[in-house]
Amino acid sequence: MSLRRLTRRFCLTGVLALLIVGWSLPTAALGAPANRVTATADGLRLDGRPWWPSGLDAYQLATDWSVNSGCGAMVDLDAYFAALPPHSLTRFDLFAQLAVNKNTGELDFAPMDAVFAAATRHDQMVIPVLSSGEGACESGEFKDHDWYASGWRAQVAAGGLTFEQWMRTAVSRWKSSPALAGWEMVGEPESSICGDTACRWQSRICPPDAALVLRHFFDTAGAVLHRIHRAGLIWSGLAGGGQCGTAGPQYEYVGGSRHLGVLDYHDYGSDGVPLPGDQWNGLAERIRQGAVLGKPVAVNEIGQGAGSCGSLAQRAADFRTKVSGQRAAGTATALFWAFVPDPRPDECTYDIGPDDPVFDLVADLSTVTD
Repeated sequence: MSLRRLTRRFCLTGVLALLIVGWSLPTAALGAPANRVTATADGLRLDGRPWWPSGLDAYQLATDWSVNSGCGAMVDLDAYFAALPPHSLTRFDLFAQLAVNKNTGELDFAPMDAVFAAATRHDQMVIPVLSSGEGACESGEFKDHDWYASGWRAQVAAGGLTFEQWMRTAVSRWKSSPALAGWEMVGEPESSICGDTACRWQSRICPPDAALVLRHFFDTAGAVLHRIHRAGLIWSGLAGGGQCGTAGPQYEYVGGSRHLGVLDYHDYGSDGVPLPGDQWNGLAERIRQGAVLGKPVAVNEIGQGAGSCGSLAQRAADFRTKVSGQRAAGTATALFWAFVPDPRPDECTYDIGPDDPVFDLVADLSTVTD
């Protein structure tokens, strides 16, 4: 989710962080089943059974103001997961920034461990997102062309870690969680060149090798991840709307990386329309490209404003219409942006609060076939 769509309310060395992981795996994860979720051309499977999950984007689950700098408000994890039907899917931020204890400057995994533990207690599934393309709830810096070319291995960020080191740390620690549905390395990757110091999207330049750089990133970083979690499912995180590096046929080229198991699409601005977008970058074209590659397309962000600009009931009805058509067209998931524990009913926002009728829609949509 980009900063344009949301206003979101030092340290051990990388080597030491990796050593810590070696002896501090949560005991609840030891011996737990791995790779519960798999992807086929026909969709997702959970424990070997066809699975069509719905759920929510809940980016702030790992926020704990007593420990980390946070990303939004704190969430009652048990209350959140208990409100969802079993085997729902939640996508949340698992950023290195949230693993830094603001009081000590050292790595502290407790808030993140708590998310996996709560999801497991309530028989839920989660997709952890390891980094943000726009830098939201991290440094705030946009990840540009050079970051995908080599910076992910060289640039030191939160916790004294490069992205590669954080990915190794996170995957090693939580790869055996029974709640794990796979990994998203970067949310909405885009290999643009910044045209000004703020890297505003209006001034970004898309270089000729943008698709090559993104494909190389997924090939190389994906190989690193799979050396640690051999059969771990990698979700692309792509917005799918024609962004730099994935416009038109480039989406299929980048999505063809052998390490990507699921392709993504993010759906905003077409309320109640099942298949938004044009013939080059619309959802129908992404579904077609996914079929060519033999990979499912997950609609992992669906957002619509409500509050001062519309009723919660109407938004839920529009979501229902949209997802009914998408599912019939062959999509693999429907996740709604975004759960917050403190919705702002007097403003026009994407906020989905604890009592929102979207929770009832998720219950109606989520299925596991015997």
